[in-house]
Amino acid sequence: MSDVLPLLKGTIALEEALEEDDNLLVQLEYPRQKYEFYNYLFTHEAEIAAIVAFHFGVSKCEVGEAKTWMSGSYNVCIPVYINPPSDLRVLFRVPLRYKVGEANSPGNVDEKLRCEAASYAWIRETCPNIPIPFLHGFGFPDGQTFTAPENVSFLTRLRWYTRKIVLSWLRIPPPCQYIRRKYPDTLRTGYLIIGYVTSGSMFSNSWMALRHDENRRLNLFRSLARIILSLNRSPLPRIGSLTLDHEGVITLTNRPLTLQLQSLENEGIPSGISRNSTYSAADSYLLDLLMCHDNRIHHQPNSIHDEDDGYQQLAALTMRAILPQFISRDYRHGPFVFTLTDLHQSNIFVDDKWNITGLIDLEWACSLPIELQSSPYWLSGRSVDDIEHGEPLETFGQVVTEFLETFEREEREMVGEALYQAPIMKKCWDTGSFWYFEALHSPKGLYRIFNEHIQRLFCLDHCRMRMFDQIVALYWGIGAAKVVEKKIGEEERYKNRLREAFGKQSLGVEAERTCM
Repeated sequence: MSDVLPLLKGTIALEEALEEDDNLLVQLEYPRQKYEFYNYLFTHEAEIAAIVAFHFGVSKCEVGEAKTWMSGSYNVCIPVYINPPSDLRVLFRVPLRYKVGEANSPGNVDEKLRCEAASYAWIRETCPNIPIPFLHGFGFPDGQTFTAPENVSFLTRLRWYTRKIVLSWLRIPPPCQYIRRKYPDTLRTGYLIIGYVTSGSMFSNSWMALRHDENRRLNLFRSLARIILSLNRSPLPRIGSLTLDHEGVITLTNRPLTLQLQSLENEGIPSGISRNSTYSAADSYLLDLLMCHDNRIHHQPNSIHDEDDGYQQLAALTMRAILPQFISRDYRHGPFVFTLTDLHQSNIFVDDKWNITGLIDLEWACSLPIELQSSPYWLSGRSVDDIEHGEPLETFGQVVTEFLETFEREEREMVGEALYQAPIMKKCWDTGSFWYFEALHSPKGLYRIFNEHIQRLFCLDHCRMRMFDQIVALYWGIGAAKVVEKKIGEEERYKNRLREAFGKQSLGVEAERTCM
């Protein structure tokens, strides 16, 4: 039996794999799927170059060497040079279909691209002061193609502009600031063509080393506050994601597409939230998020490790009963605001003083209840389910206070004394709503967050009582005990499949050695 197997990052031993909370059977397939997908892109470099040349109206483009390709968790960015030997270059950004659930939920790639393109276009039109890369063009897997007006001929631009004016006169929603065009796209992956961030460096490069610098933190917090407040100036009518229809019109008709939804679907776990689901009430949305956690219990083969683990998780999921304690009826039907749910250190560019110079990766941006806007948990320097009581929480609390004070000052400068968002954020932190909302968006961390931060608000002793879990878990659903029993059996079968996967790899390696 092979000692270790490769993952996308590093390797893993069987003993470690058996203890993981993640479904390793899915993750062990990623290296092969990545090789096959990247090989497909390598063999279609000519098509990639031709697509970019079409969008820019030039005769020649050249794809950068494979070693310059930038591989992220959910996309690959391919440098393409415009009219070489010119130094002008763009990024051809392609979703990794094997990471966003395309196999289990066909259409996820198209959904992701339409929502991200709509987010770029909406921010460009509504909040031009927010520094995002320029979106030069994009194409969807069905062959639909859109180009920025700056890159087309004068006549094409004139026809497009005239049509927008006529539609406005007729009170018909006009298309966004991109022109629909026809192109025989044979790549069929879908893509975005975006410009480089030319100012600053990736925030993650300096975050850990300099995060205790108060002046830099102040600049960062001021920049973040201004971005959030700028987005909040244009509230949206529902909870959901912006998307682009076939005419290029931005509509708020897509489900609130977050990383968590497509990650679940990528593992074959149905989210239960259809693509056309939007919400007019905050509690309806939050209850559906809790349903996603229920679905993870039912469909992930190793969601429950043993009886104690099962009762602990199910007891935590009864937190739907305490939802009214953490949301305000005053904001049940809005306002809903455009929220960058994937805003973290690697998606932020800053200058030497930590003023934000650019934001990238808008793929999981949504219109969400205003109460869900909060201090970024990553300011703690830890994962959200690893902020324990004691020094970690005290330190994080100090940083949150600093952030909220900065946010309040920025809001006061922008709107005067009639503050709105800052008091909501402060209340959510003081009442524990912050932790409730973070738990809902953390499929793997919900139990730990519940036990560490939510349960103790009601009764600290229950955090240490096994009897609490055994009693309350039964109210998760009728037949909860049978579900736990069934999942324990599934866990054992899952572990046997893992052992088989490591055994097959061992046989493969041995066969290669025999042939050498």
